[in-house]
Amino acid sequence: MPAPTLTTARLVLRQLREDDAAALFPVLSDPEVMVWWSSGPHASPAETADYVKGNAAEGQGFDCWAITAGDDVALGWVILIDGKPDVKEIGYILNRDHWGNGIAREAVSRVIDHAFADLKLRRIFADTDPENAGSISLIQRLGFQYEGRLRGEWETHIGVRDSLIFGLLQDEWTMEKTK
Repeated sequence: MPAPTLTTARLVLRQLREDDAAALFPVLSDPEVMVWWSSGPHASPAETADYVKGNAAEGQGFDCWAITAGDDVALGWVILIDGKPDVKEIGYILNRDHWGNGIAREAVSRVIDHAFADLKLRRIFADTDPENAGSISLIQRLGFQYEGRLRGEWETHIGVRDSLIFGLLQDEWTMEKTK
C-alpha cells in the first residue's frame, strides 16, 4: 500500500516513485548533501535509479514520501522506517537549493503529524551524525530530545562514525504544537 498523500500550505508529500530518480540525481550526487549520508555521492543516474527504486518499493517496512512543491517534481524525501511496535525512525534528505527556507521542517513536521495522529505511534526517533549540525538543529527545533550517543555505529563513505539518537514522544509533540 503506498504512503498516503500529505499536504501542507506549500508542499505535497506523495509516495516516492521510480520515475523520481532523474529529479533526485542532483540531490544524491551532491557531495555537500551526501556528506552525512550512509553512502557517498552517486556517480551516475543509473546508481540513483537503483537507489530510488529500492526506496520507492512498497511493503519493505517503511513509507517514503517525495517532497514536492506542488509541481510533482521531487526535491527530496521523508522516510518513516519501521522499528518496534508503535515506534519508527524518521529520515529526510533535501536538495541543497532548497535549504534554509523551511521546506525540510514543514515536510518532516507534516509526516510527524501523520505518524502520531493517523498511525498512532508512541515514539519517533532520529539517528544523525554528531557533526551534522543542520539536521541536529532541525530535529531539536521540532522538539526531539537528545537520548544518547552510539559510538562507532556506522561504517560510511567517510569512515566509521558515531550516531546521536534523538527521540520524540507523542505527548511531547502535542505539547510542542500547542506552544
